[in-house]
Amino acid sequence: MFLGEYQQKLTGKGRVLLPAKMRQQVQGDEIVLSKGFEKCLFGFSKNQWEKSTQEQITSSSVTQLNSRDLRRYIFSGAAVTTLDTQGRFIISHNLSEYAGVKQDVTIIGAGDHFEIWEPVEWKKKLKQIEEESSNT
Repeated sequence: MFLGEYQQKLTGKGRVLLPAKMRQQVQGDEIVLSKGFEKCLFGFSKNQWEKSTQEQITSSSVTQLNSRDLRRYIFSGAAVTTLDTQGRFIISHNLSEYAGVKQDVTIIGAGDHFEIWEPVEWKKKLKQIEEESSNT
């Protein structure tokens, strides 16, 4: 399970370090990055992606427009990337552009996946979540 919140820096060519506690959740050295919602990126161990995420998305009916659109959105923005021996991986240009990440990133655990946020956007989202939860 992916847990916690970490501040990281992008190095040359869009490389970032996956925190050690999160690396422990990845079997092998491949992860799948995809466009998330609210301008963040989703990261999955390749095994988790193949087992549940891919299966959940493709199990919806291709005859439904919203199902087709979700498939298009998720799969067109997804890429397999490899962790190097130090646990670093590259965020492709199109994904970093989508999420607006330039130098600093916030990586958060979200249970079965992790998310990569531009730090200011993550703080705004977290504040929104806190405000909504205090109003209920």
